[in-house]
Amino acid sequence: MEGRLPAHLEASAIVRAVEAAGGFAAIVQRGEKDAGVILLITMTRGAGARLWERMPHLDNSRPYTVTKIQDAENTGEFDQYIDRRRRSDPDCWVIELDLPDPEHFIDSALQ
Repeated sequence: MEGRLPAHLEASAIVRAVEAAGGFAAIVQRGEKDAGVILLITMTRGAGARLWERMPHLDNSRPYTVTKIQDAENTGEFDQYIDRRRRSDPDCWVIELDLPDPEHFIDSALQ
């Protein structure tokens, strides 16, 4: 089993990579320094929010996977989901990313 990068280092690296790609990133919630789960909220120009989490696969990989998509008709429901997720795991990190092609960025830079 390969070692895991401490959460605070991974979070910092994500923010820098987004900024280097011309996007904006902000840490909304700081979690447990070494082992906190990292949740990514991606959007483009403030719209189309998606929540990404690392999910274990059978091959022992843990790629980022979309676990929630914001409904344009009911944006509050997405925010409520994030709030519930934060309350259920206060050690998690929440990072917002705003960039032109979030799916491509995650597939190429974070997988």
